Amino acid sequence: MMKIGSWVLAFLAVAGIVMLAACGTNGARSYHTGSVQPYAPYASVSKSTRDVADAEAIRRAATEELWVIQKPLDLSPTQAPPQKDDKITTGTLATKIENEMVPVPLKHTDVKASLTGYIATTKVTQQFHNPYSGKIEAVYVFPLPENAAVNEFVMTIGERKIRGIIREKEEAQKIYNEARSQGYVASLLTQERPNIFTQSVANIEPGKQIDINITYYHTMTYADGWLEYVFPMVVGPRYNPVGSTDGIGAVGVGSRGASGQKTEVQYLKPTQRSGHDIAVEVDINAGVKIEELGSVNHQIKRRDVSEDRVVVQLDSADNVPNKDFVLRYRIAGDKVKTAMFVQRDEKGKGGWFTLMLVPPAELKSLERRPVEMVFVIDTSGSMSGAPIEQAKSATRRALDLMKPDDTFQIVRFAGDASQMSEKPLPATMGNRLRGAGYVNTLTEGGGTEMLKGISAALDFPHDENRTRVVAFLTDGYIGNEAQILTALHEKLADSRVFSFGVGTSVNRYLLDSMATIGNGAVSYLSIHEKAAPVMEKFFERTAHPALANIKVEFSGMKVAEVYPRKMPDLFVGRPIIVTGRFEGEPRGDVAIIGAAGKEMLRTNIRLTSDDIADHSAIRPIWARMKIADLGDETIRTGRDVRNDVKKVAIEHSLMSQYTAFVAVDSSRKTEGTHGTTVAVPVPVPDGVKYETTVEEKK
Repeated sequence: MMKIGSWVLAFLAVAGIVMLAACGTNGARSYHTGSVQPYAPYASVSKSTRDVADAEAIRRAATEELWVIQKPLDLSPTQAPPQKDDKITTGTLATKIENEMVPVPLKHTDVKASLTGYIATTKVTQQFHNPYSGKIEAVYVFPLPENAAVNEFVMTIGERKIRGIIREKEEAQKIYNEARSQGYVASLLTQERPNIFTQSVANIEPGKQIDINITYYHTMTYADGWLEYVFPMVVGPRYNPVGSTDGIGAVGVGSRGASGQKTEVQYLKPTQRSGHDIAVEVDINAGVKIEELGSVNHQIKRRDVSEDRVVVQLDSADNVPNKDFVLRYRIAGDKVKTAMFVQRDEKGKGGWFTLMLVPPAELKSLERRPVEMVFVIDTSGSMSGAPIEQAKSATRRALDLMKPDDTFQIVRFAGDASQMSEKPLPATMGNRLRGAGYVNTLTEGGGTEMLKGISAALDFPHDENRTRVVAFLTDGYIGNEAQILTALHEKLADSRVFSFGVGTSVNRYLLDSMATIGNGAVSYLSIHEKAAPVMEKFFERTAHPALANIKVEFSGMKVAEVYPRKMPDLFVGRPIIVTGRFEGEPRGDVAIIGAAGKEMLRTNIRLTSDDIADHSAIRPIWARMKIADLGDETIRTGRDVRNDVKKVAIEHSLMSQYTAFVAVDSSRKTEGTHGTTVAVPVPVPDGVKYETTVEEKK
């Protein structure tokens, strides 16, 4: 071997695998990479972009291993995974219950989060285990936050760590399929929706364990002095319109293919349990005193390190992953201590930033004009029980809070949609009582045809003397999000849409996107909290005009590629977060300019050294927001942004709709074929009824 500087480079060819071994003189564990030539779909991404992404992966992998199958390989269609989930009865890892033992290829999930200011860094470890007598491929469909910037992926087998690389989705799938068919242990992480991912792990041998480590970053929600950290634990069962095949199917254990959708989640019956549990630890470093802290859905334990730092752990008695982990904490003062985070580039001549823009104080003194309130209540089968009761309670409280010069309409939708009255009613005492009575009569059942609900809420003539405010109360359990968001954009006109996610594991991607497109805001209402305060906060927000048509001006700092390009409206108590690139040093003033009714307001922010802090997560957060903005552009204009998304994702080593992480351990082949494909079954979310949401083979 030839020594180059302090590194030793060695090329080996084993069974069609090329390894580049680099060993530091400090005795660090070696890492390996391969030269991967582009497949045809990869040609749209420049070689320089791929080289930058690969160099970044190599730089981070100094104590880990990266294995990639080298092309050329046989690119003919590879063997498809078994289409039948053969139930293996020996060595099953499960909890003993009265009725049934359920196979569990996913043993445990460990979550460790670090919260600094409004930035969250989360490391997730999924422990896959094969308790069976034969080899298996495990497939797990799971959620992450819709704004998660996933840019680190490591597969651990014993003492070996294999760092995954980002590739175009089709290429990553081919690499994985080839490795699986040849008997190598491999893992593949793909994105089905911005908040739904599929983890596949091939060739897990009997009795062996394989850990998958995922790291992601995101900005947290900040409202009315409270910060909120959310770790979603389970994908809720989606409804897919008749004829669709690209949705997220909900099927029972052993009912693979019953939904007819490309991606499926298998759900445990109420009489079934699995041994899969979860542990969560959150380290909060607020920078200012933490006044209050609470968990919405779970029991927690807390350890106070100082007045501005608290470590929170999920109580072991509440470790079944069937509802979102939602942690809220209120801080002293009226804003987060650090308003701006930056990450400087390697040359020190610029970098990336993210900045929280707080609404101007003048908004609190301005009264809103009369509104035309439209309450749109989801009465589909997934809302049965506690969710529909929460939606009803919230609507009744909203009717109580309306002013005499407002009007209102109530729309219900499930398999179809209907209105309470032919036209909006004046918000008199009698009409509000009539509205509450109508809400009380609503019953749940049927599909979730949200397009019909959108049409019923937005298609009738608009009262020009009032601002139309549409409030959707739903769990968002649909599989045709793109169709819904496009229709909302086309029908919106001058309306504002506010979305209320009702339940413990709602579709936050859909609900956040509806509020963004609708120039409104989003709120979440768990079945474990009171509905009235959530609705009261909503009316507090709508009691004052929003700051619309916002422009952000930077003086003293040269910026570019600031996202989102279309700034959302600012509401009282609800800041927005912008991110961009900068040259030189981050300094100077930032001005927020917008219209509040007929008034133009301007707020200036002077950036000082106390307001700016360095954070290593800003680059991936910026790249993720750029990808999200490209997705919004598709909805607004219909432009095909696929190549743009690929370029950003590969350059910054990010998960996206068109890219995927793949890792292959090519040090040894396992014996035999790749074995039975076993889906990881999950419980239905807390509060959701299995019989109204899950399909089974007949």
